Parts: sequence; C-alpha cells; structure tokens
Amino acid sequence: MSAIVGDPDNALPSALPLTGERTIPGLAEENYWFRRHEVVYQRLAHRCAGRDVLEAGCGEGYGADLIADVARRVIGLDYDEATVAHVRARYPRVDIRHGNLAELPLPDASVDVVVNFQVIEHLWDQAQFVSECFRVLRPGGVFLVSTPNRITFSPGRDTPLNPFHTRELNAAELTELLETAGFEVEDTLGVFHGAGLAELDARHGGSIIEAQVQRAVADAPWDEQLLADVAAVRTDDFDLTPAAERDIDDSLDLVAIAVRP
Repeated sequence: MSAIVGDPDNALPSALPLTGERTIPGLAEENYWFRRHEVVYQRLAHRCAGRDVLEAGCGEGYGADLIADVARRVIGLDYDEATVAHVRARYPRVDIRHGNLAELPLPDASVDVVVNFQVIEHLWDQAQFVSECFRVLRPGGVFLVSTPNRITFSPGRDTPLNPFHTRELNAAELTELLETAGFEVEDTLGVFHGAGLAELDARHGGSIIEAQVQRAVADAPWDEQLLADVAAVRTDDFDLTPAAERDIDDSLDLVAIAVRP
C-alpha cells in the first residue's frame, strides 16, 4: 500500500489512475516526478498574477489550482473527459473545459497567459498547437511552456523513452518552434537537481532517476531506501536556472517564456 505524501490540501490520493501519461499528487512512488513538475508552477506563478490564464492540458488540475491563488481567472483544458470531471469536482476555482489542444475552444486574443507544462511532448502536431496558443493570446501575452529535455530524458534514442511522448525537443528545437509561430522568446531556463538531489543521485548509483526507471522496467518492488528518498523530495530540491547561467543542454527539463508581440 502506498504511503501518502504532500501538502495537507493533497492529503487524499487522487481519484485518477497513475498511468504514466501524467503525474498526480499524493503518492510516494510518484513524488519525485510530481515535485519536478510542481517546481515550475511555483516559480512562474507570479507571471499569472491578476491575469486571465489558460492552462492548455491541465491534467490532474493541481497546477491550475495553484495558479488560481494569484490569477484573475484560470481556464483549464483537457482532452480526457474523466480528467475534466475530476478537475471539476476537486478544483472548483478552475473553469475546466473539455477540448482538443489542436483547436483551442477560445476566441482570438482572449487570455493573457497560456500555460503548457510537460504536455507539448505528447502532441502529434506541435506547430499547430503553438500557433493556436499565439492566436488566443492578447498582444503582449505570455506563453509559458516546459518539456523534458530530449538530450537528457531520452539520451541516444531515436524514439522517446516514455511511450506516451510523440516528439521530445532540445532547447534549440523548442526555440525554433516558438519563433516560427511568431513568438519572441524572452528567456529559456532549465530544471536541474539541487544539492540535496545530487546527494541522492550519489546514494543511488549516480542517478535517482535511473534507479526509479530500472525498478519500473523490471516491475520490481520498491527498495525501502529508494522509496523513502523519493517520498522526501520537495520542490526546493530543484533549481530553475537561466540558460545564460548554466549549460541548458545539461538540464532535465526545458522551460521557455515566450511573448506574443
């Protein structure tokens, strides 16, 4: 039986199943990936303050709800009807809608910020989606996007390691995708392990990520120490660092801040 971790608001396990397609709060085994996603929401939430925000591909909804702490309005969009029902029941501050990311069900120039964290790598037509984000943003609006860095997430592979990913990107490819759609890239940042996670990497043979992947591939029981270490990870254990300060190709996840002129 899984231990429960997380903040008091996430004290109950999610009703959504853990499939590998999305991360969910409240599960010890999933906590590393959840915190790695959550840190970007926390560090960039200020870009949503007082604004009308669309989270395109909101998944379980925890991020949209976090943004609702500061935003004027948060619209959540997801293609999965069960997910939409879950978000509607659990996160009433989010205006959740069902829709396809390839054809966003919003009028032109209707929101100030589009948030898309750890989603674009799941899409078949990434260019179409980015163009849709440009369309629904008001002039001066901001597109916040994060995605696994292909160089470190699926090293040396022609196809993504995660079977739910269609195309992973490196920093140059992400920038090209955004600029081709008309965006101006204000900044590119990378998610890195901080000092505490570096210690856990050393404890688990050089990579706590690889230790988790090997356990999953082998369908093996959790080692008690590994599970305890994964369950103890917090967002503060990750660094979010501008590309100007650290080699972006070494990052775990890429984060881009792009502006519609």
